[in-house]
Amino acid sequence: MPSAFLAVFAKSPIKPIEEHIRKVLAASEQLLPFFAAVYNKDWDTAAEVRKTIVALEKDADKLKRDIRVHLPRGLFLPVERTDILELVSQQDKIANKAKDITGRVLGRELEIPQPIQVEFHAYLQRCLDAVALACEAINELDELLETGFRGREVDLVIKMIEKIDEIEHDTDQMQIGLRKFVRKAEAELNPVDVMFLYRTLEWVGDLADTALKVGSRLEIMLAR
Repeated sequence: MPSAFLAVFAKSPIKPIEEHIRKVLAASEQLLPFFAAVYNKDWDTAAEVRKTIVALEKDADKLKRDIRVHLPRGLFLPVERTDILELVSQQDKIANKAKDITGRVLGRELEIPQPIQVEFHAYLQRCLDAVALACEAINELDELLETGFRGREVDLVIKMIEKIDEIEHDTDQMQIGLRKFVRKAEAELNPVDVMFLYRTLEWVGDLADTALKVGSRLEIMLAR
């Protein structure tokens, strides 16, 4: 008797991929309350938020494994099976990154310097904007499938991918500004904290970078 997951695939082979990216987005969006707690040095609340992120990341990881195991090899789609698997792999990296960021910040009890908290928050939000738009693009897969990956739906998704590219460029510029501040403040900060601050800026930026990779993978699927 087919499993419930296989039944979902039989109904729509794209639905599990869309469900996965929504779970990934939910995990990454928890970084906002996590860092809100970090700004206040409320490590207990930060730890509770991290538990939520870990649970969501586990859910996403289970969906990823289910997709890998149950995606039929003979499935007739206008896209390659390997492209679908690579797409899910890129999506999953976003949730993994959110978990890694919170684990290292919490483990170090790394403080975000007060003078850059507003700029850091804007940077984090912009990176999450890229993830949210990637989620929106992936959730167009059903419509793309219905149109045979042709027509106006393709144009809509391509515009979304172009917007993700613009957002990722914004985050690069924002990261440069934040890194300049940290460099100027190095003498006033703990040297190990300085190293972790630089790394945290990179890890947060990786959210937007990976969202763009998700978009790029989708663009490759559209081009084939």
